[in-house]
Amino acid sequence: MAQTARAVICRELDKPVVVERITVDSPARGEVMVKLAACGVCHSDLSATNGTIALQLPLILGHEAAGEVVEVGEGVGSLKLGDHVVSSFIYMCGKCRYCAMGRPVLCSEQGKALTTLPDGTLRTHDAQSKALNVFSGCGVMAEYATLSVDNVVKIDGTIPLDRAALVGCAVTTGVGAVFNTARVIPGSSVAVIGCGGIGLNVIQGARIAGAGMIIAIDTLSTKLEMAKQFGATDTLLAKPAEDLVKPIKKLTGGGADYAFECVGSGELAALSFRAIGRGGIAVVVGVAKPSDSTSVRTMTLPFEEKTLTGSYFGSCVPRIDFPRMLGLYMAGRLKLDELITHRYKIDDAAQAFADLESGKNARGVIEF
Repeated sequence: MAQTARAVICRELDKPVVVERITVDSPARGEVMVKLAACGVCHSDLSATNGTIALQLPLILGHEAAGEVVEVGEGVGSLKLGDHVVSSFIYMCGKCRYCAMGRPVLCSEQGKALTTLPDGTLRTHDAQSKALNVFSGCGVMAEYATLSVDNVVKIDGTIPLDRAALVGCAVTTGVGAVFNTARVIPGSSVAVIGCGGIGLNVIQGARIAGAGMIIAIDTLSTKLEMAKQFGATDTLLAKPAEDLVKPIKKLTGGGADYAFECVGSGELAALSFRAIGRGGIAVVVGVAKPSDSTSVRTMTLPFEEKTLTGSYFGSCVPRIDFPRMLGLYMAGRLKLDELITHRYKIDDAAQAFADLESGKNARGVIEF
């Protein structure tokens, strides 16, 4: 049965988001309707509102959420009414060579679900019955959403949904970059550039992995204080025009074993590469503007065997990594409660985005 719901929508670039009442249609074959409990306010959502990530408008935002299945479409046998799920913003066809290799974040069919459901259709309409696009096949910054069964992951029903929502993006992106992409080894040195929601999760991922030194780098002292809570052993306050490579190399005795760029800047990606030592790995996690680029000294690649690589969504397999992250949380090893620095009502969505842009929160969460 179709549901009416309030949703957070981007109608114009560089304008505040708006909250509107929408209609969410019942699920078709291979889909489920979810009643959302909470949705994280992510920098990727912000990037969609300013054009850094170019998506067709009007757009229902949200891709990091958790809720309860309230309606099941035809042919869905893996989920039932009442199941708790977390949204996954990557579409996994399960058939292409990347999915077969266990790398669904690189799925060849991902383009099918950038602003629609995977079949190219939509289940969402505004008050004038006009179709509304959805962020990465999700559009879960709303009270209800209909998603493909391939865009949700079932979780343990005892886990608080506001905490569980965070593994839908921030936690898995950061911790996964450590576990899956870089494969940080115990006792190693790690530099983390940018201590927002993603950077803090890289930091705690490095802590869980057993890194011996974790250097947090940010322009805000408040973020650095927060980084200490998540496992940073050392901090560097970045100042304008300062070359951070020297202090990183001094702290690490020649260069970090791993460096993670968590801002989305070609210049900082280059800095992370220069900050690693021989045989080091620099991982670009932040999403830069399409026009941005990164330059490296080519000679260092063969002579120093340094690696510059990227990590998308923590190189994760959602159905494996979401439960793994939540298992670490339940075991007291992964901090989720501490990540939520502010909770918002849906009517305060514009303020939530303003706070995100100003760097106020580790993670803001909209609760429904």
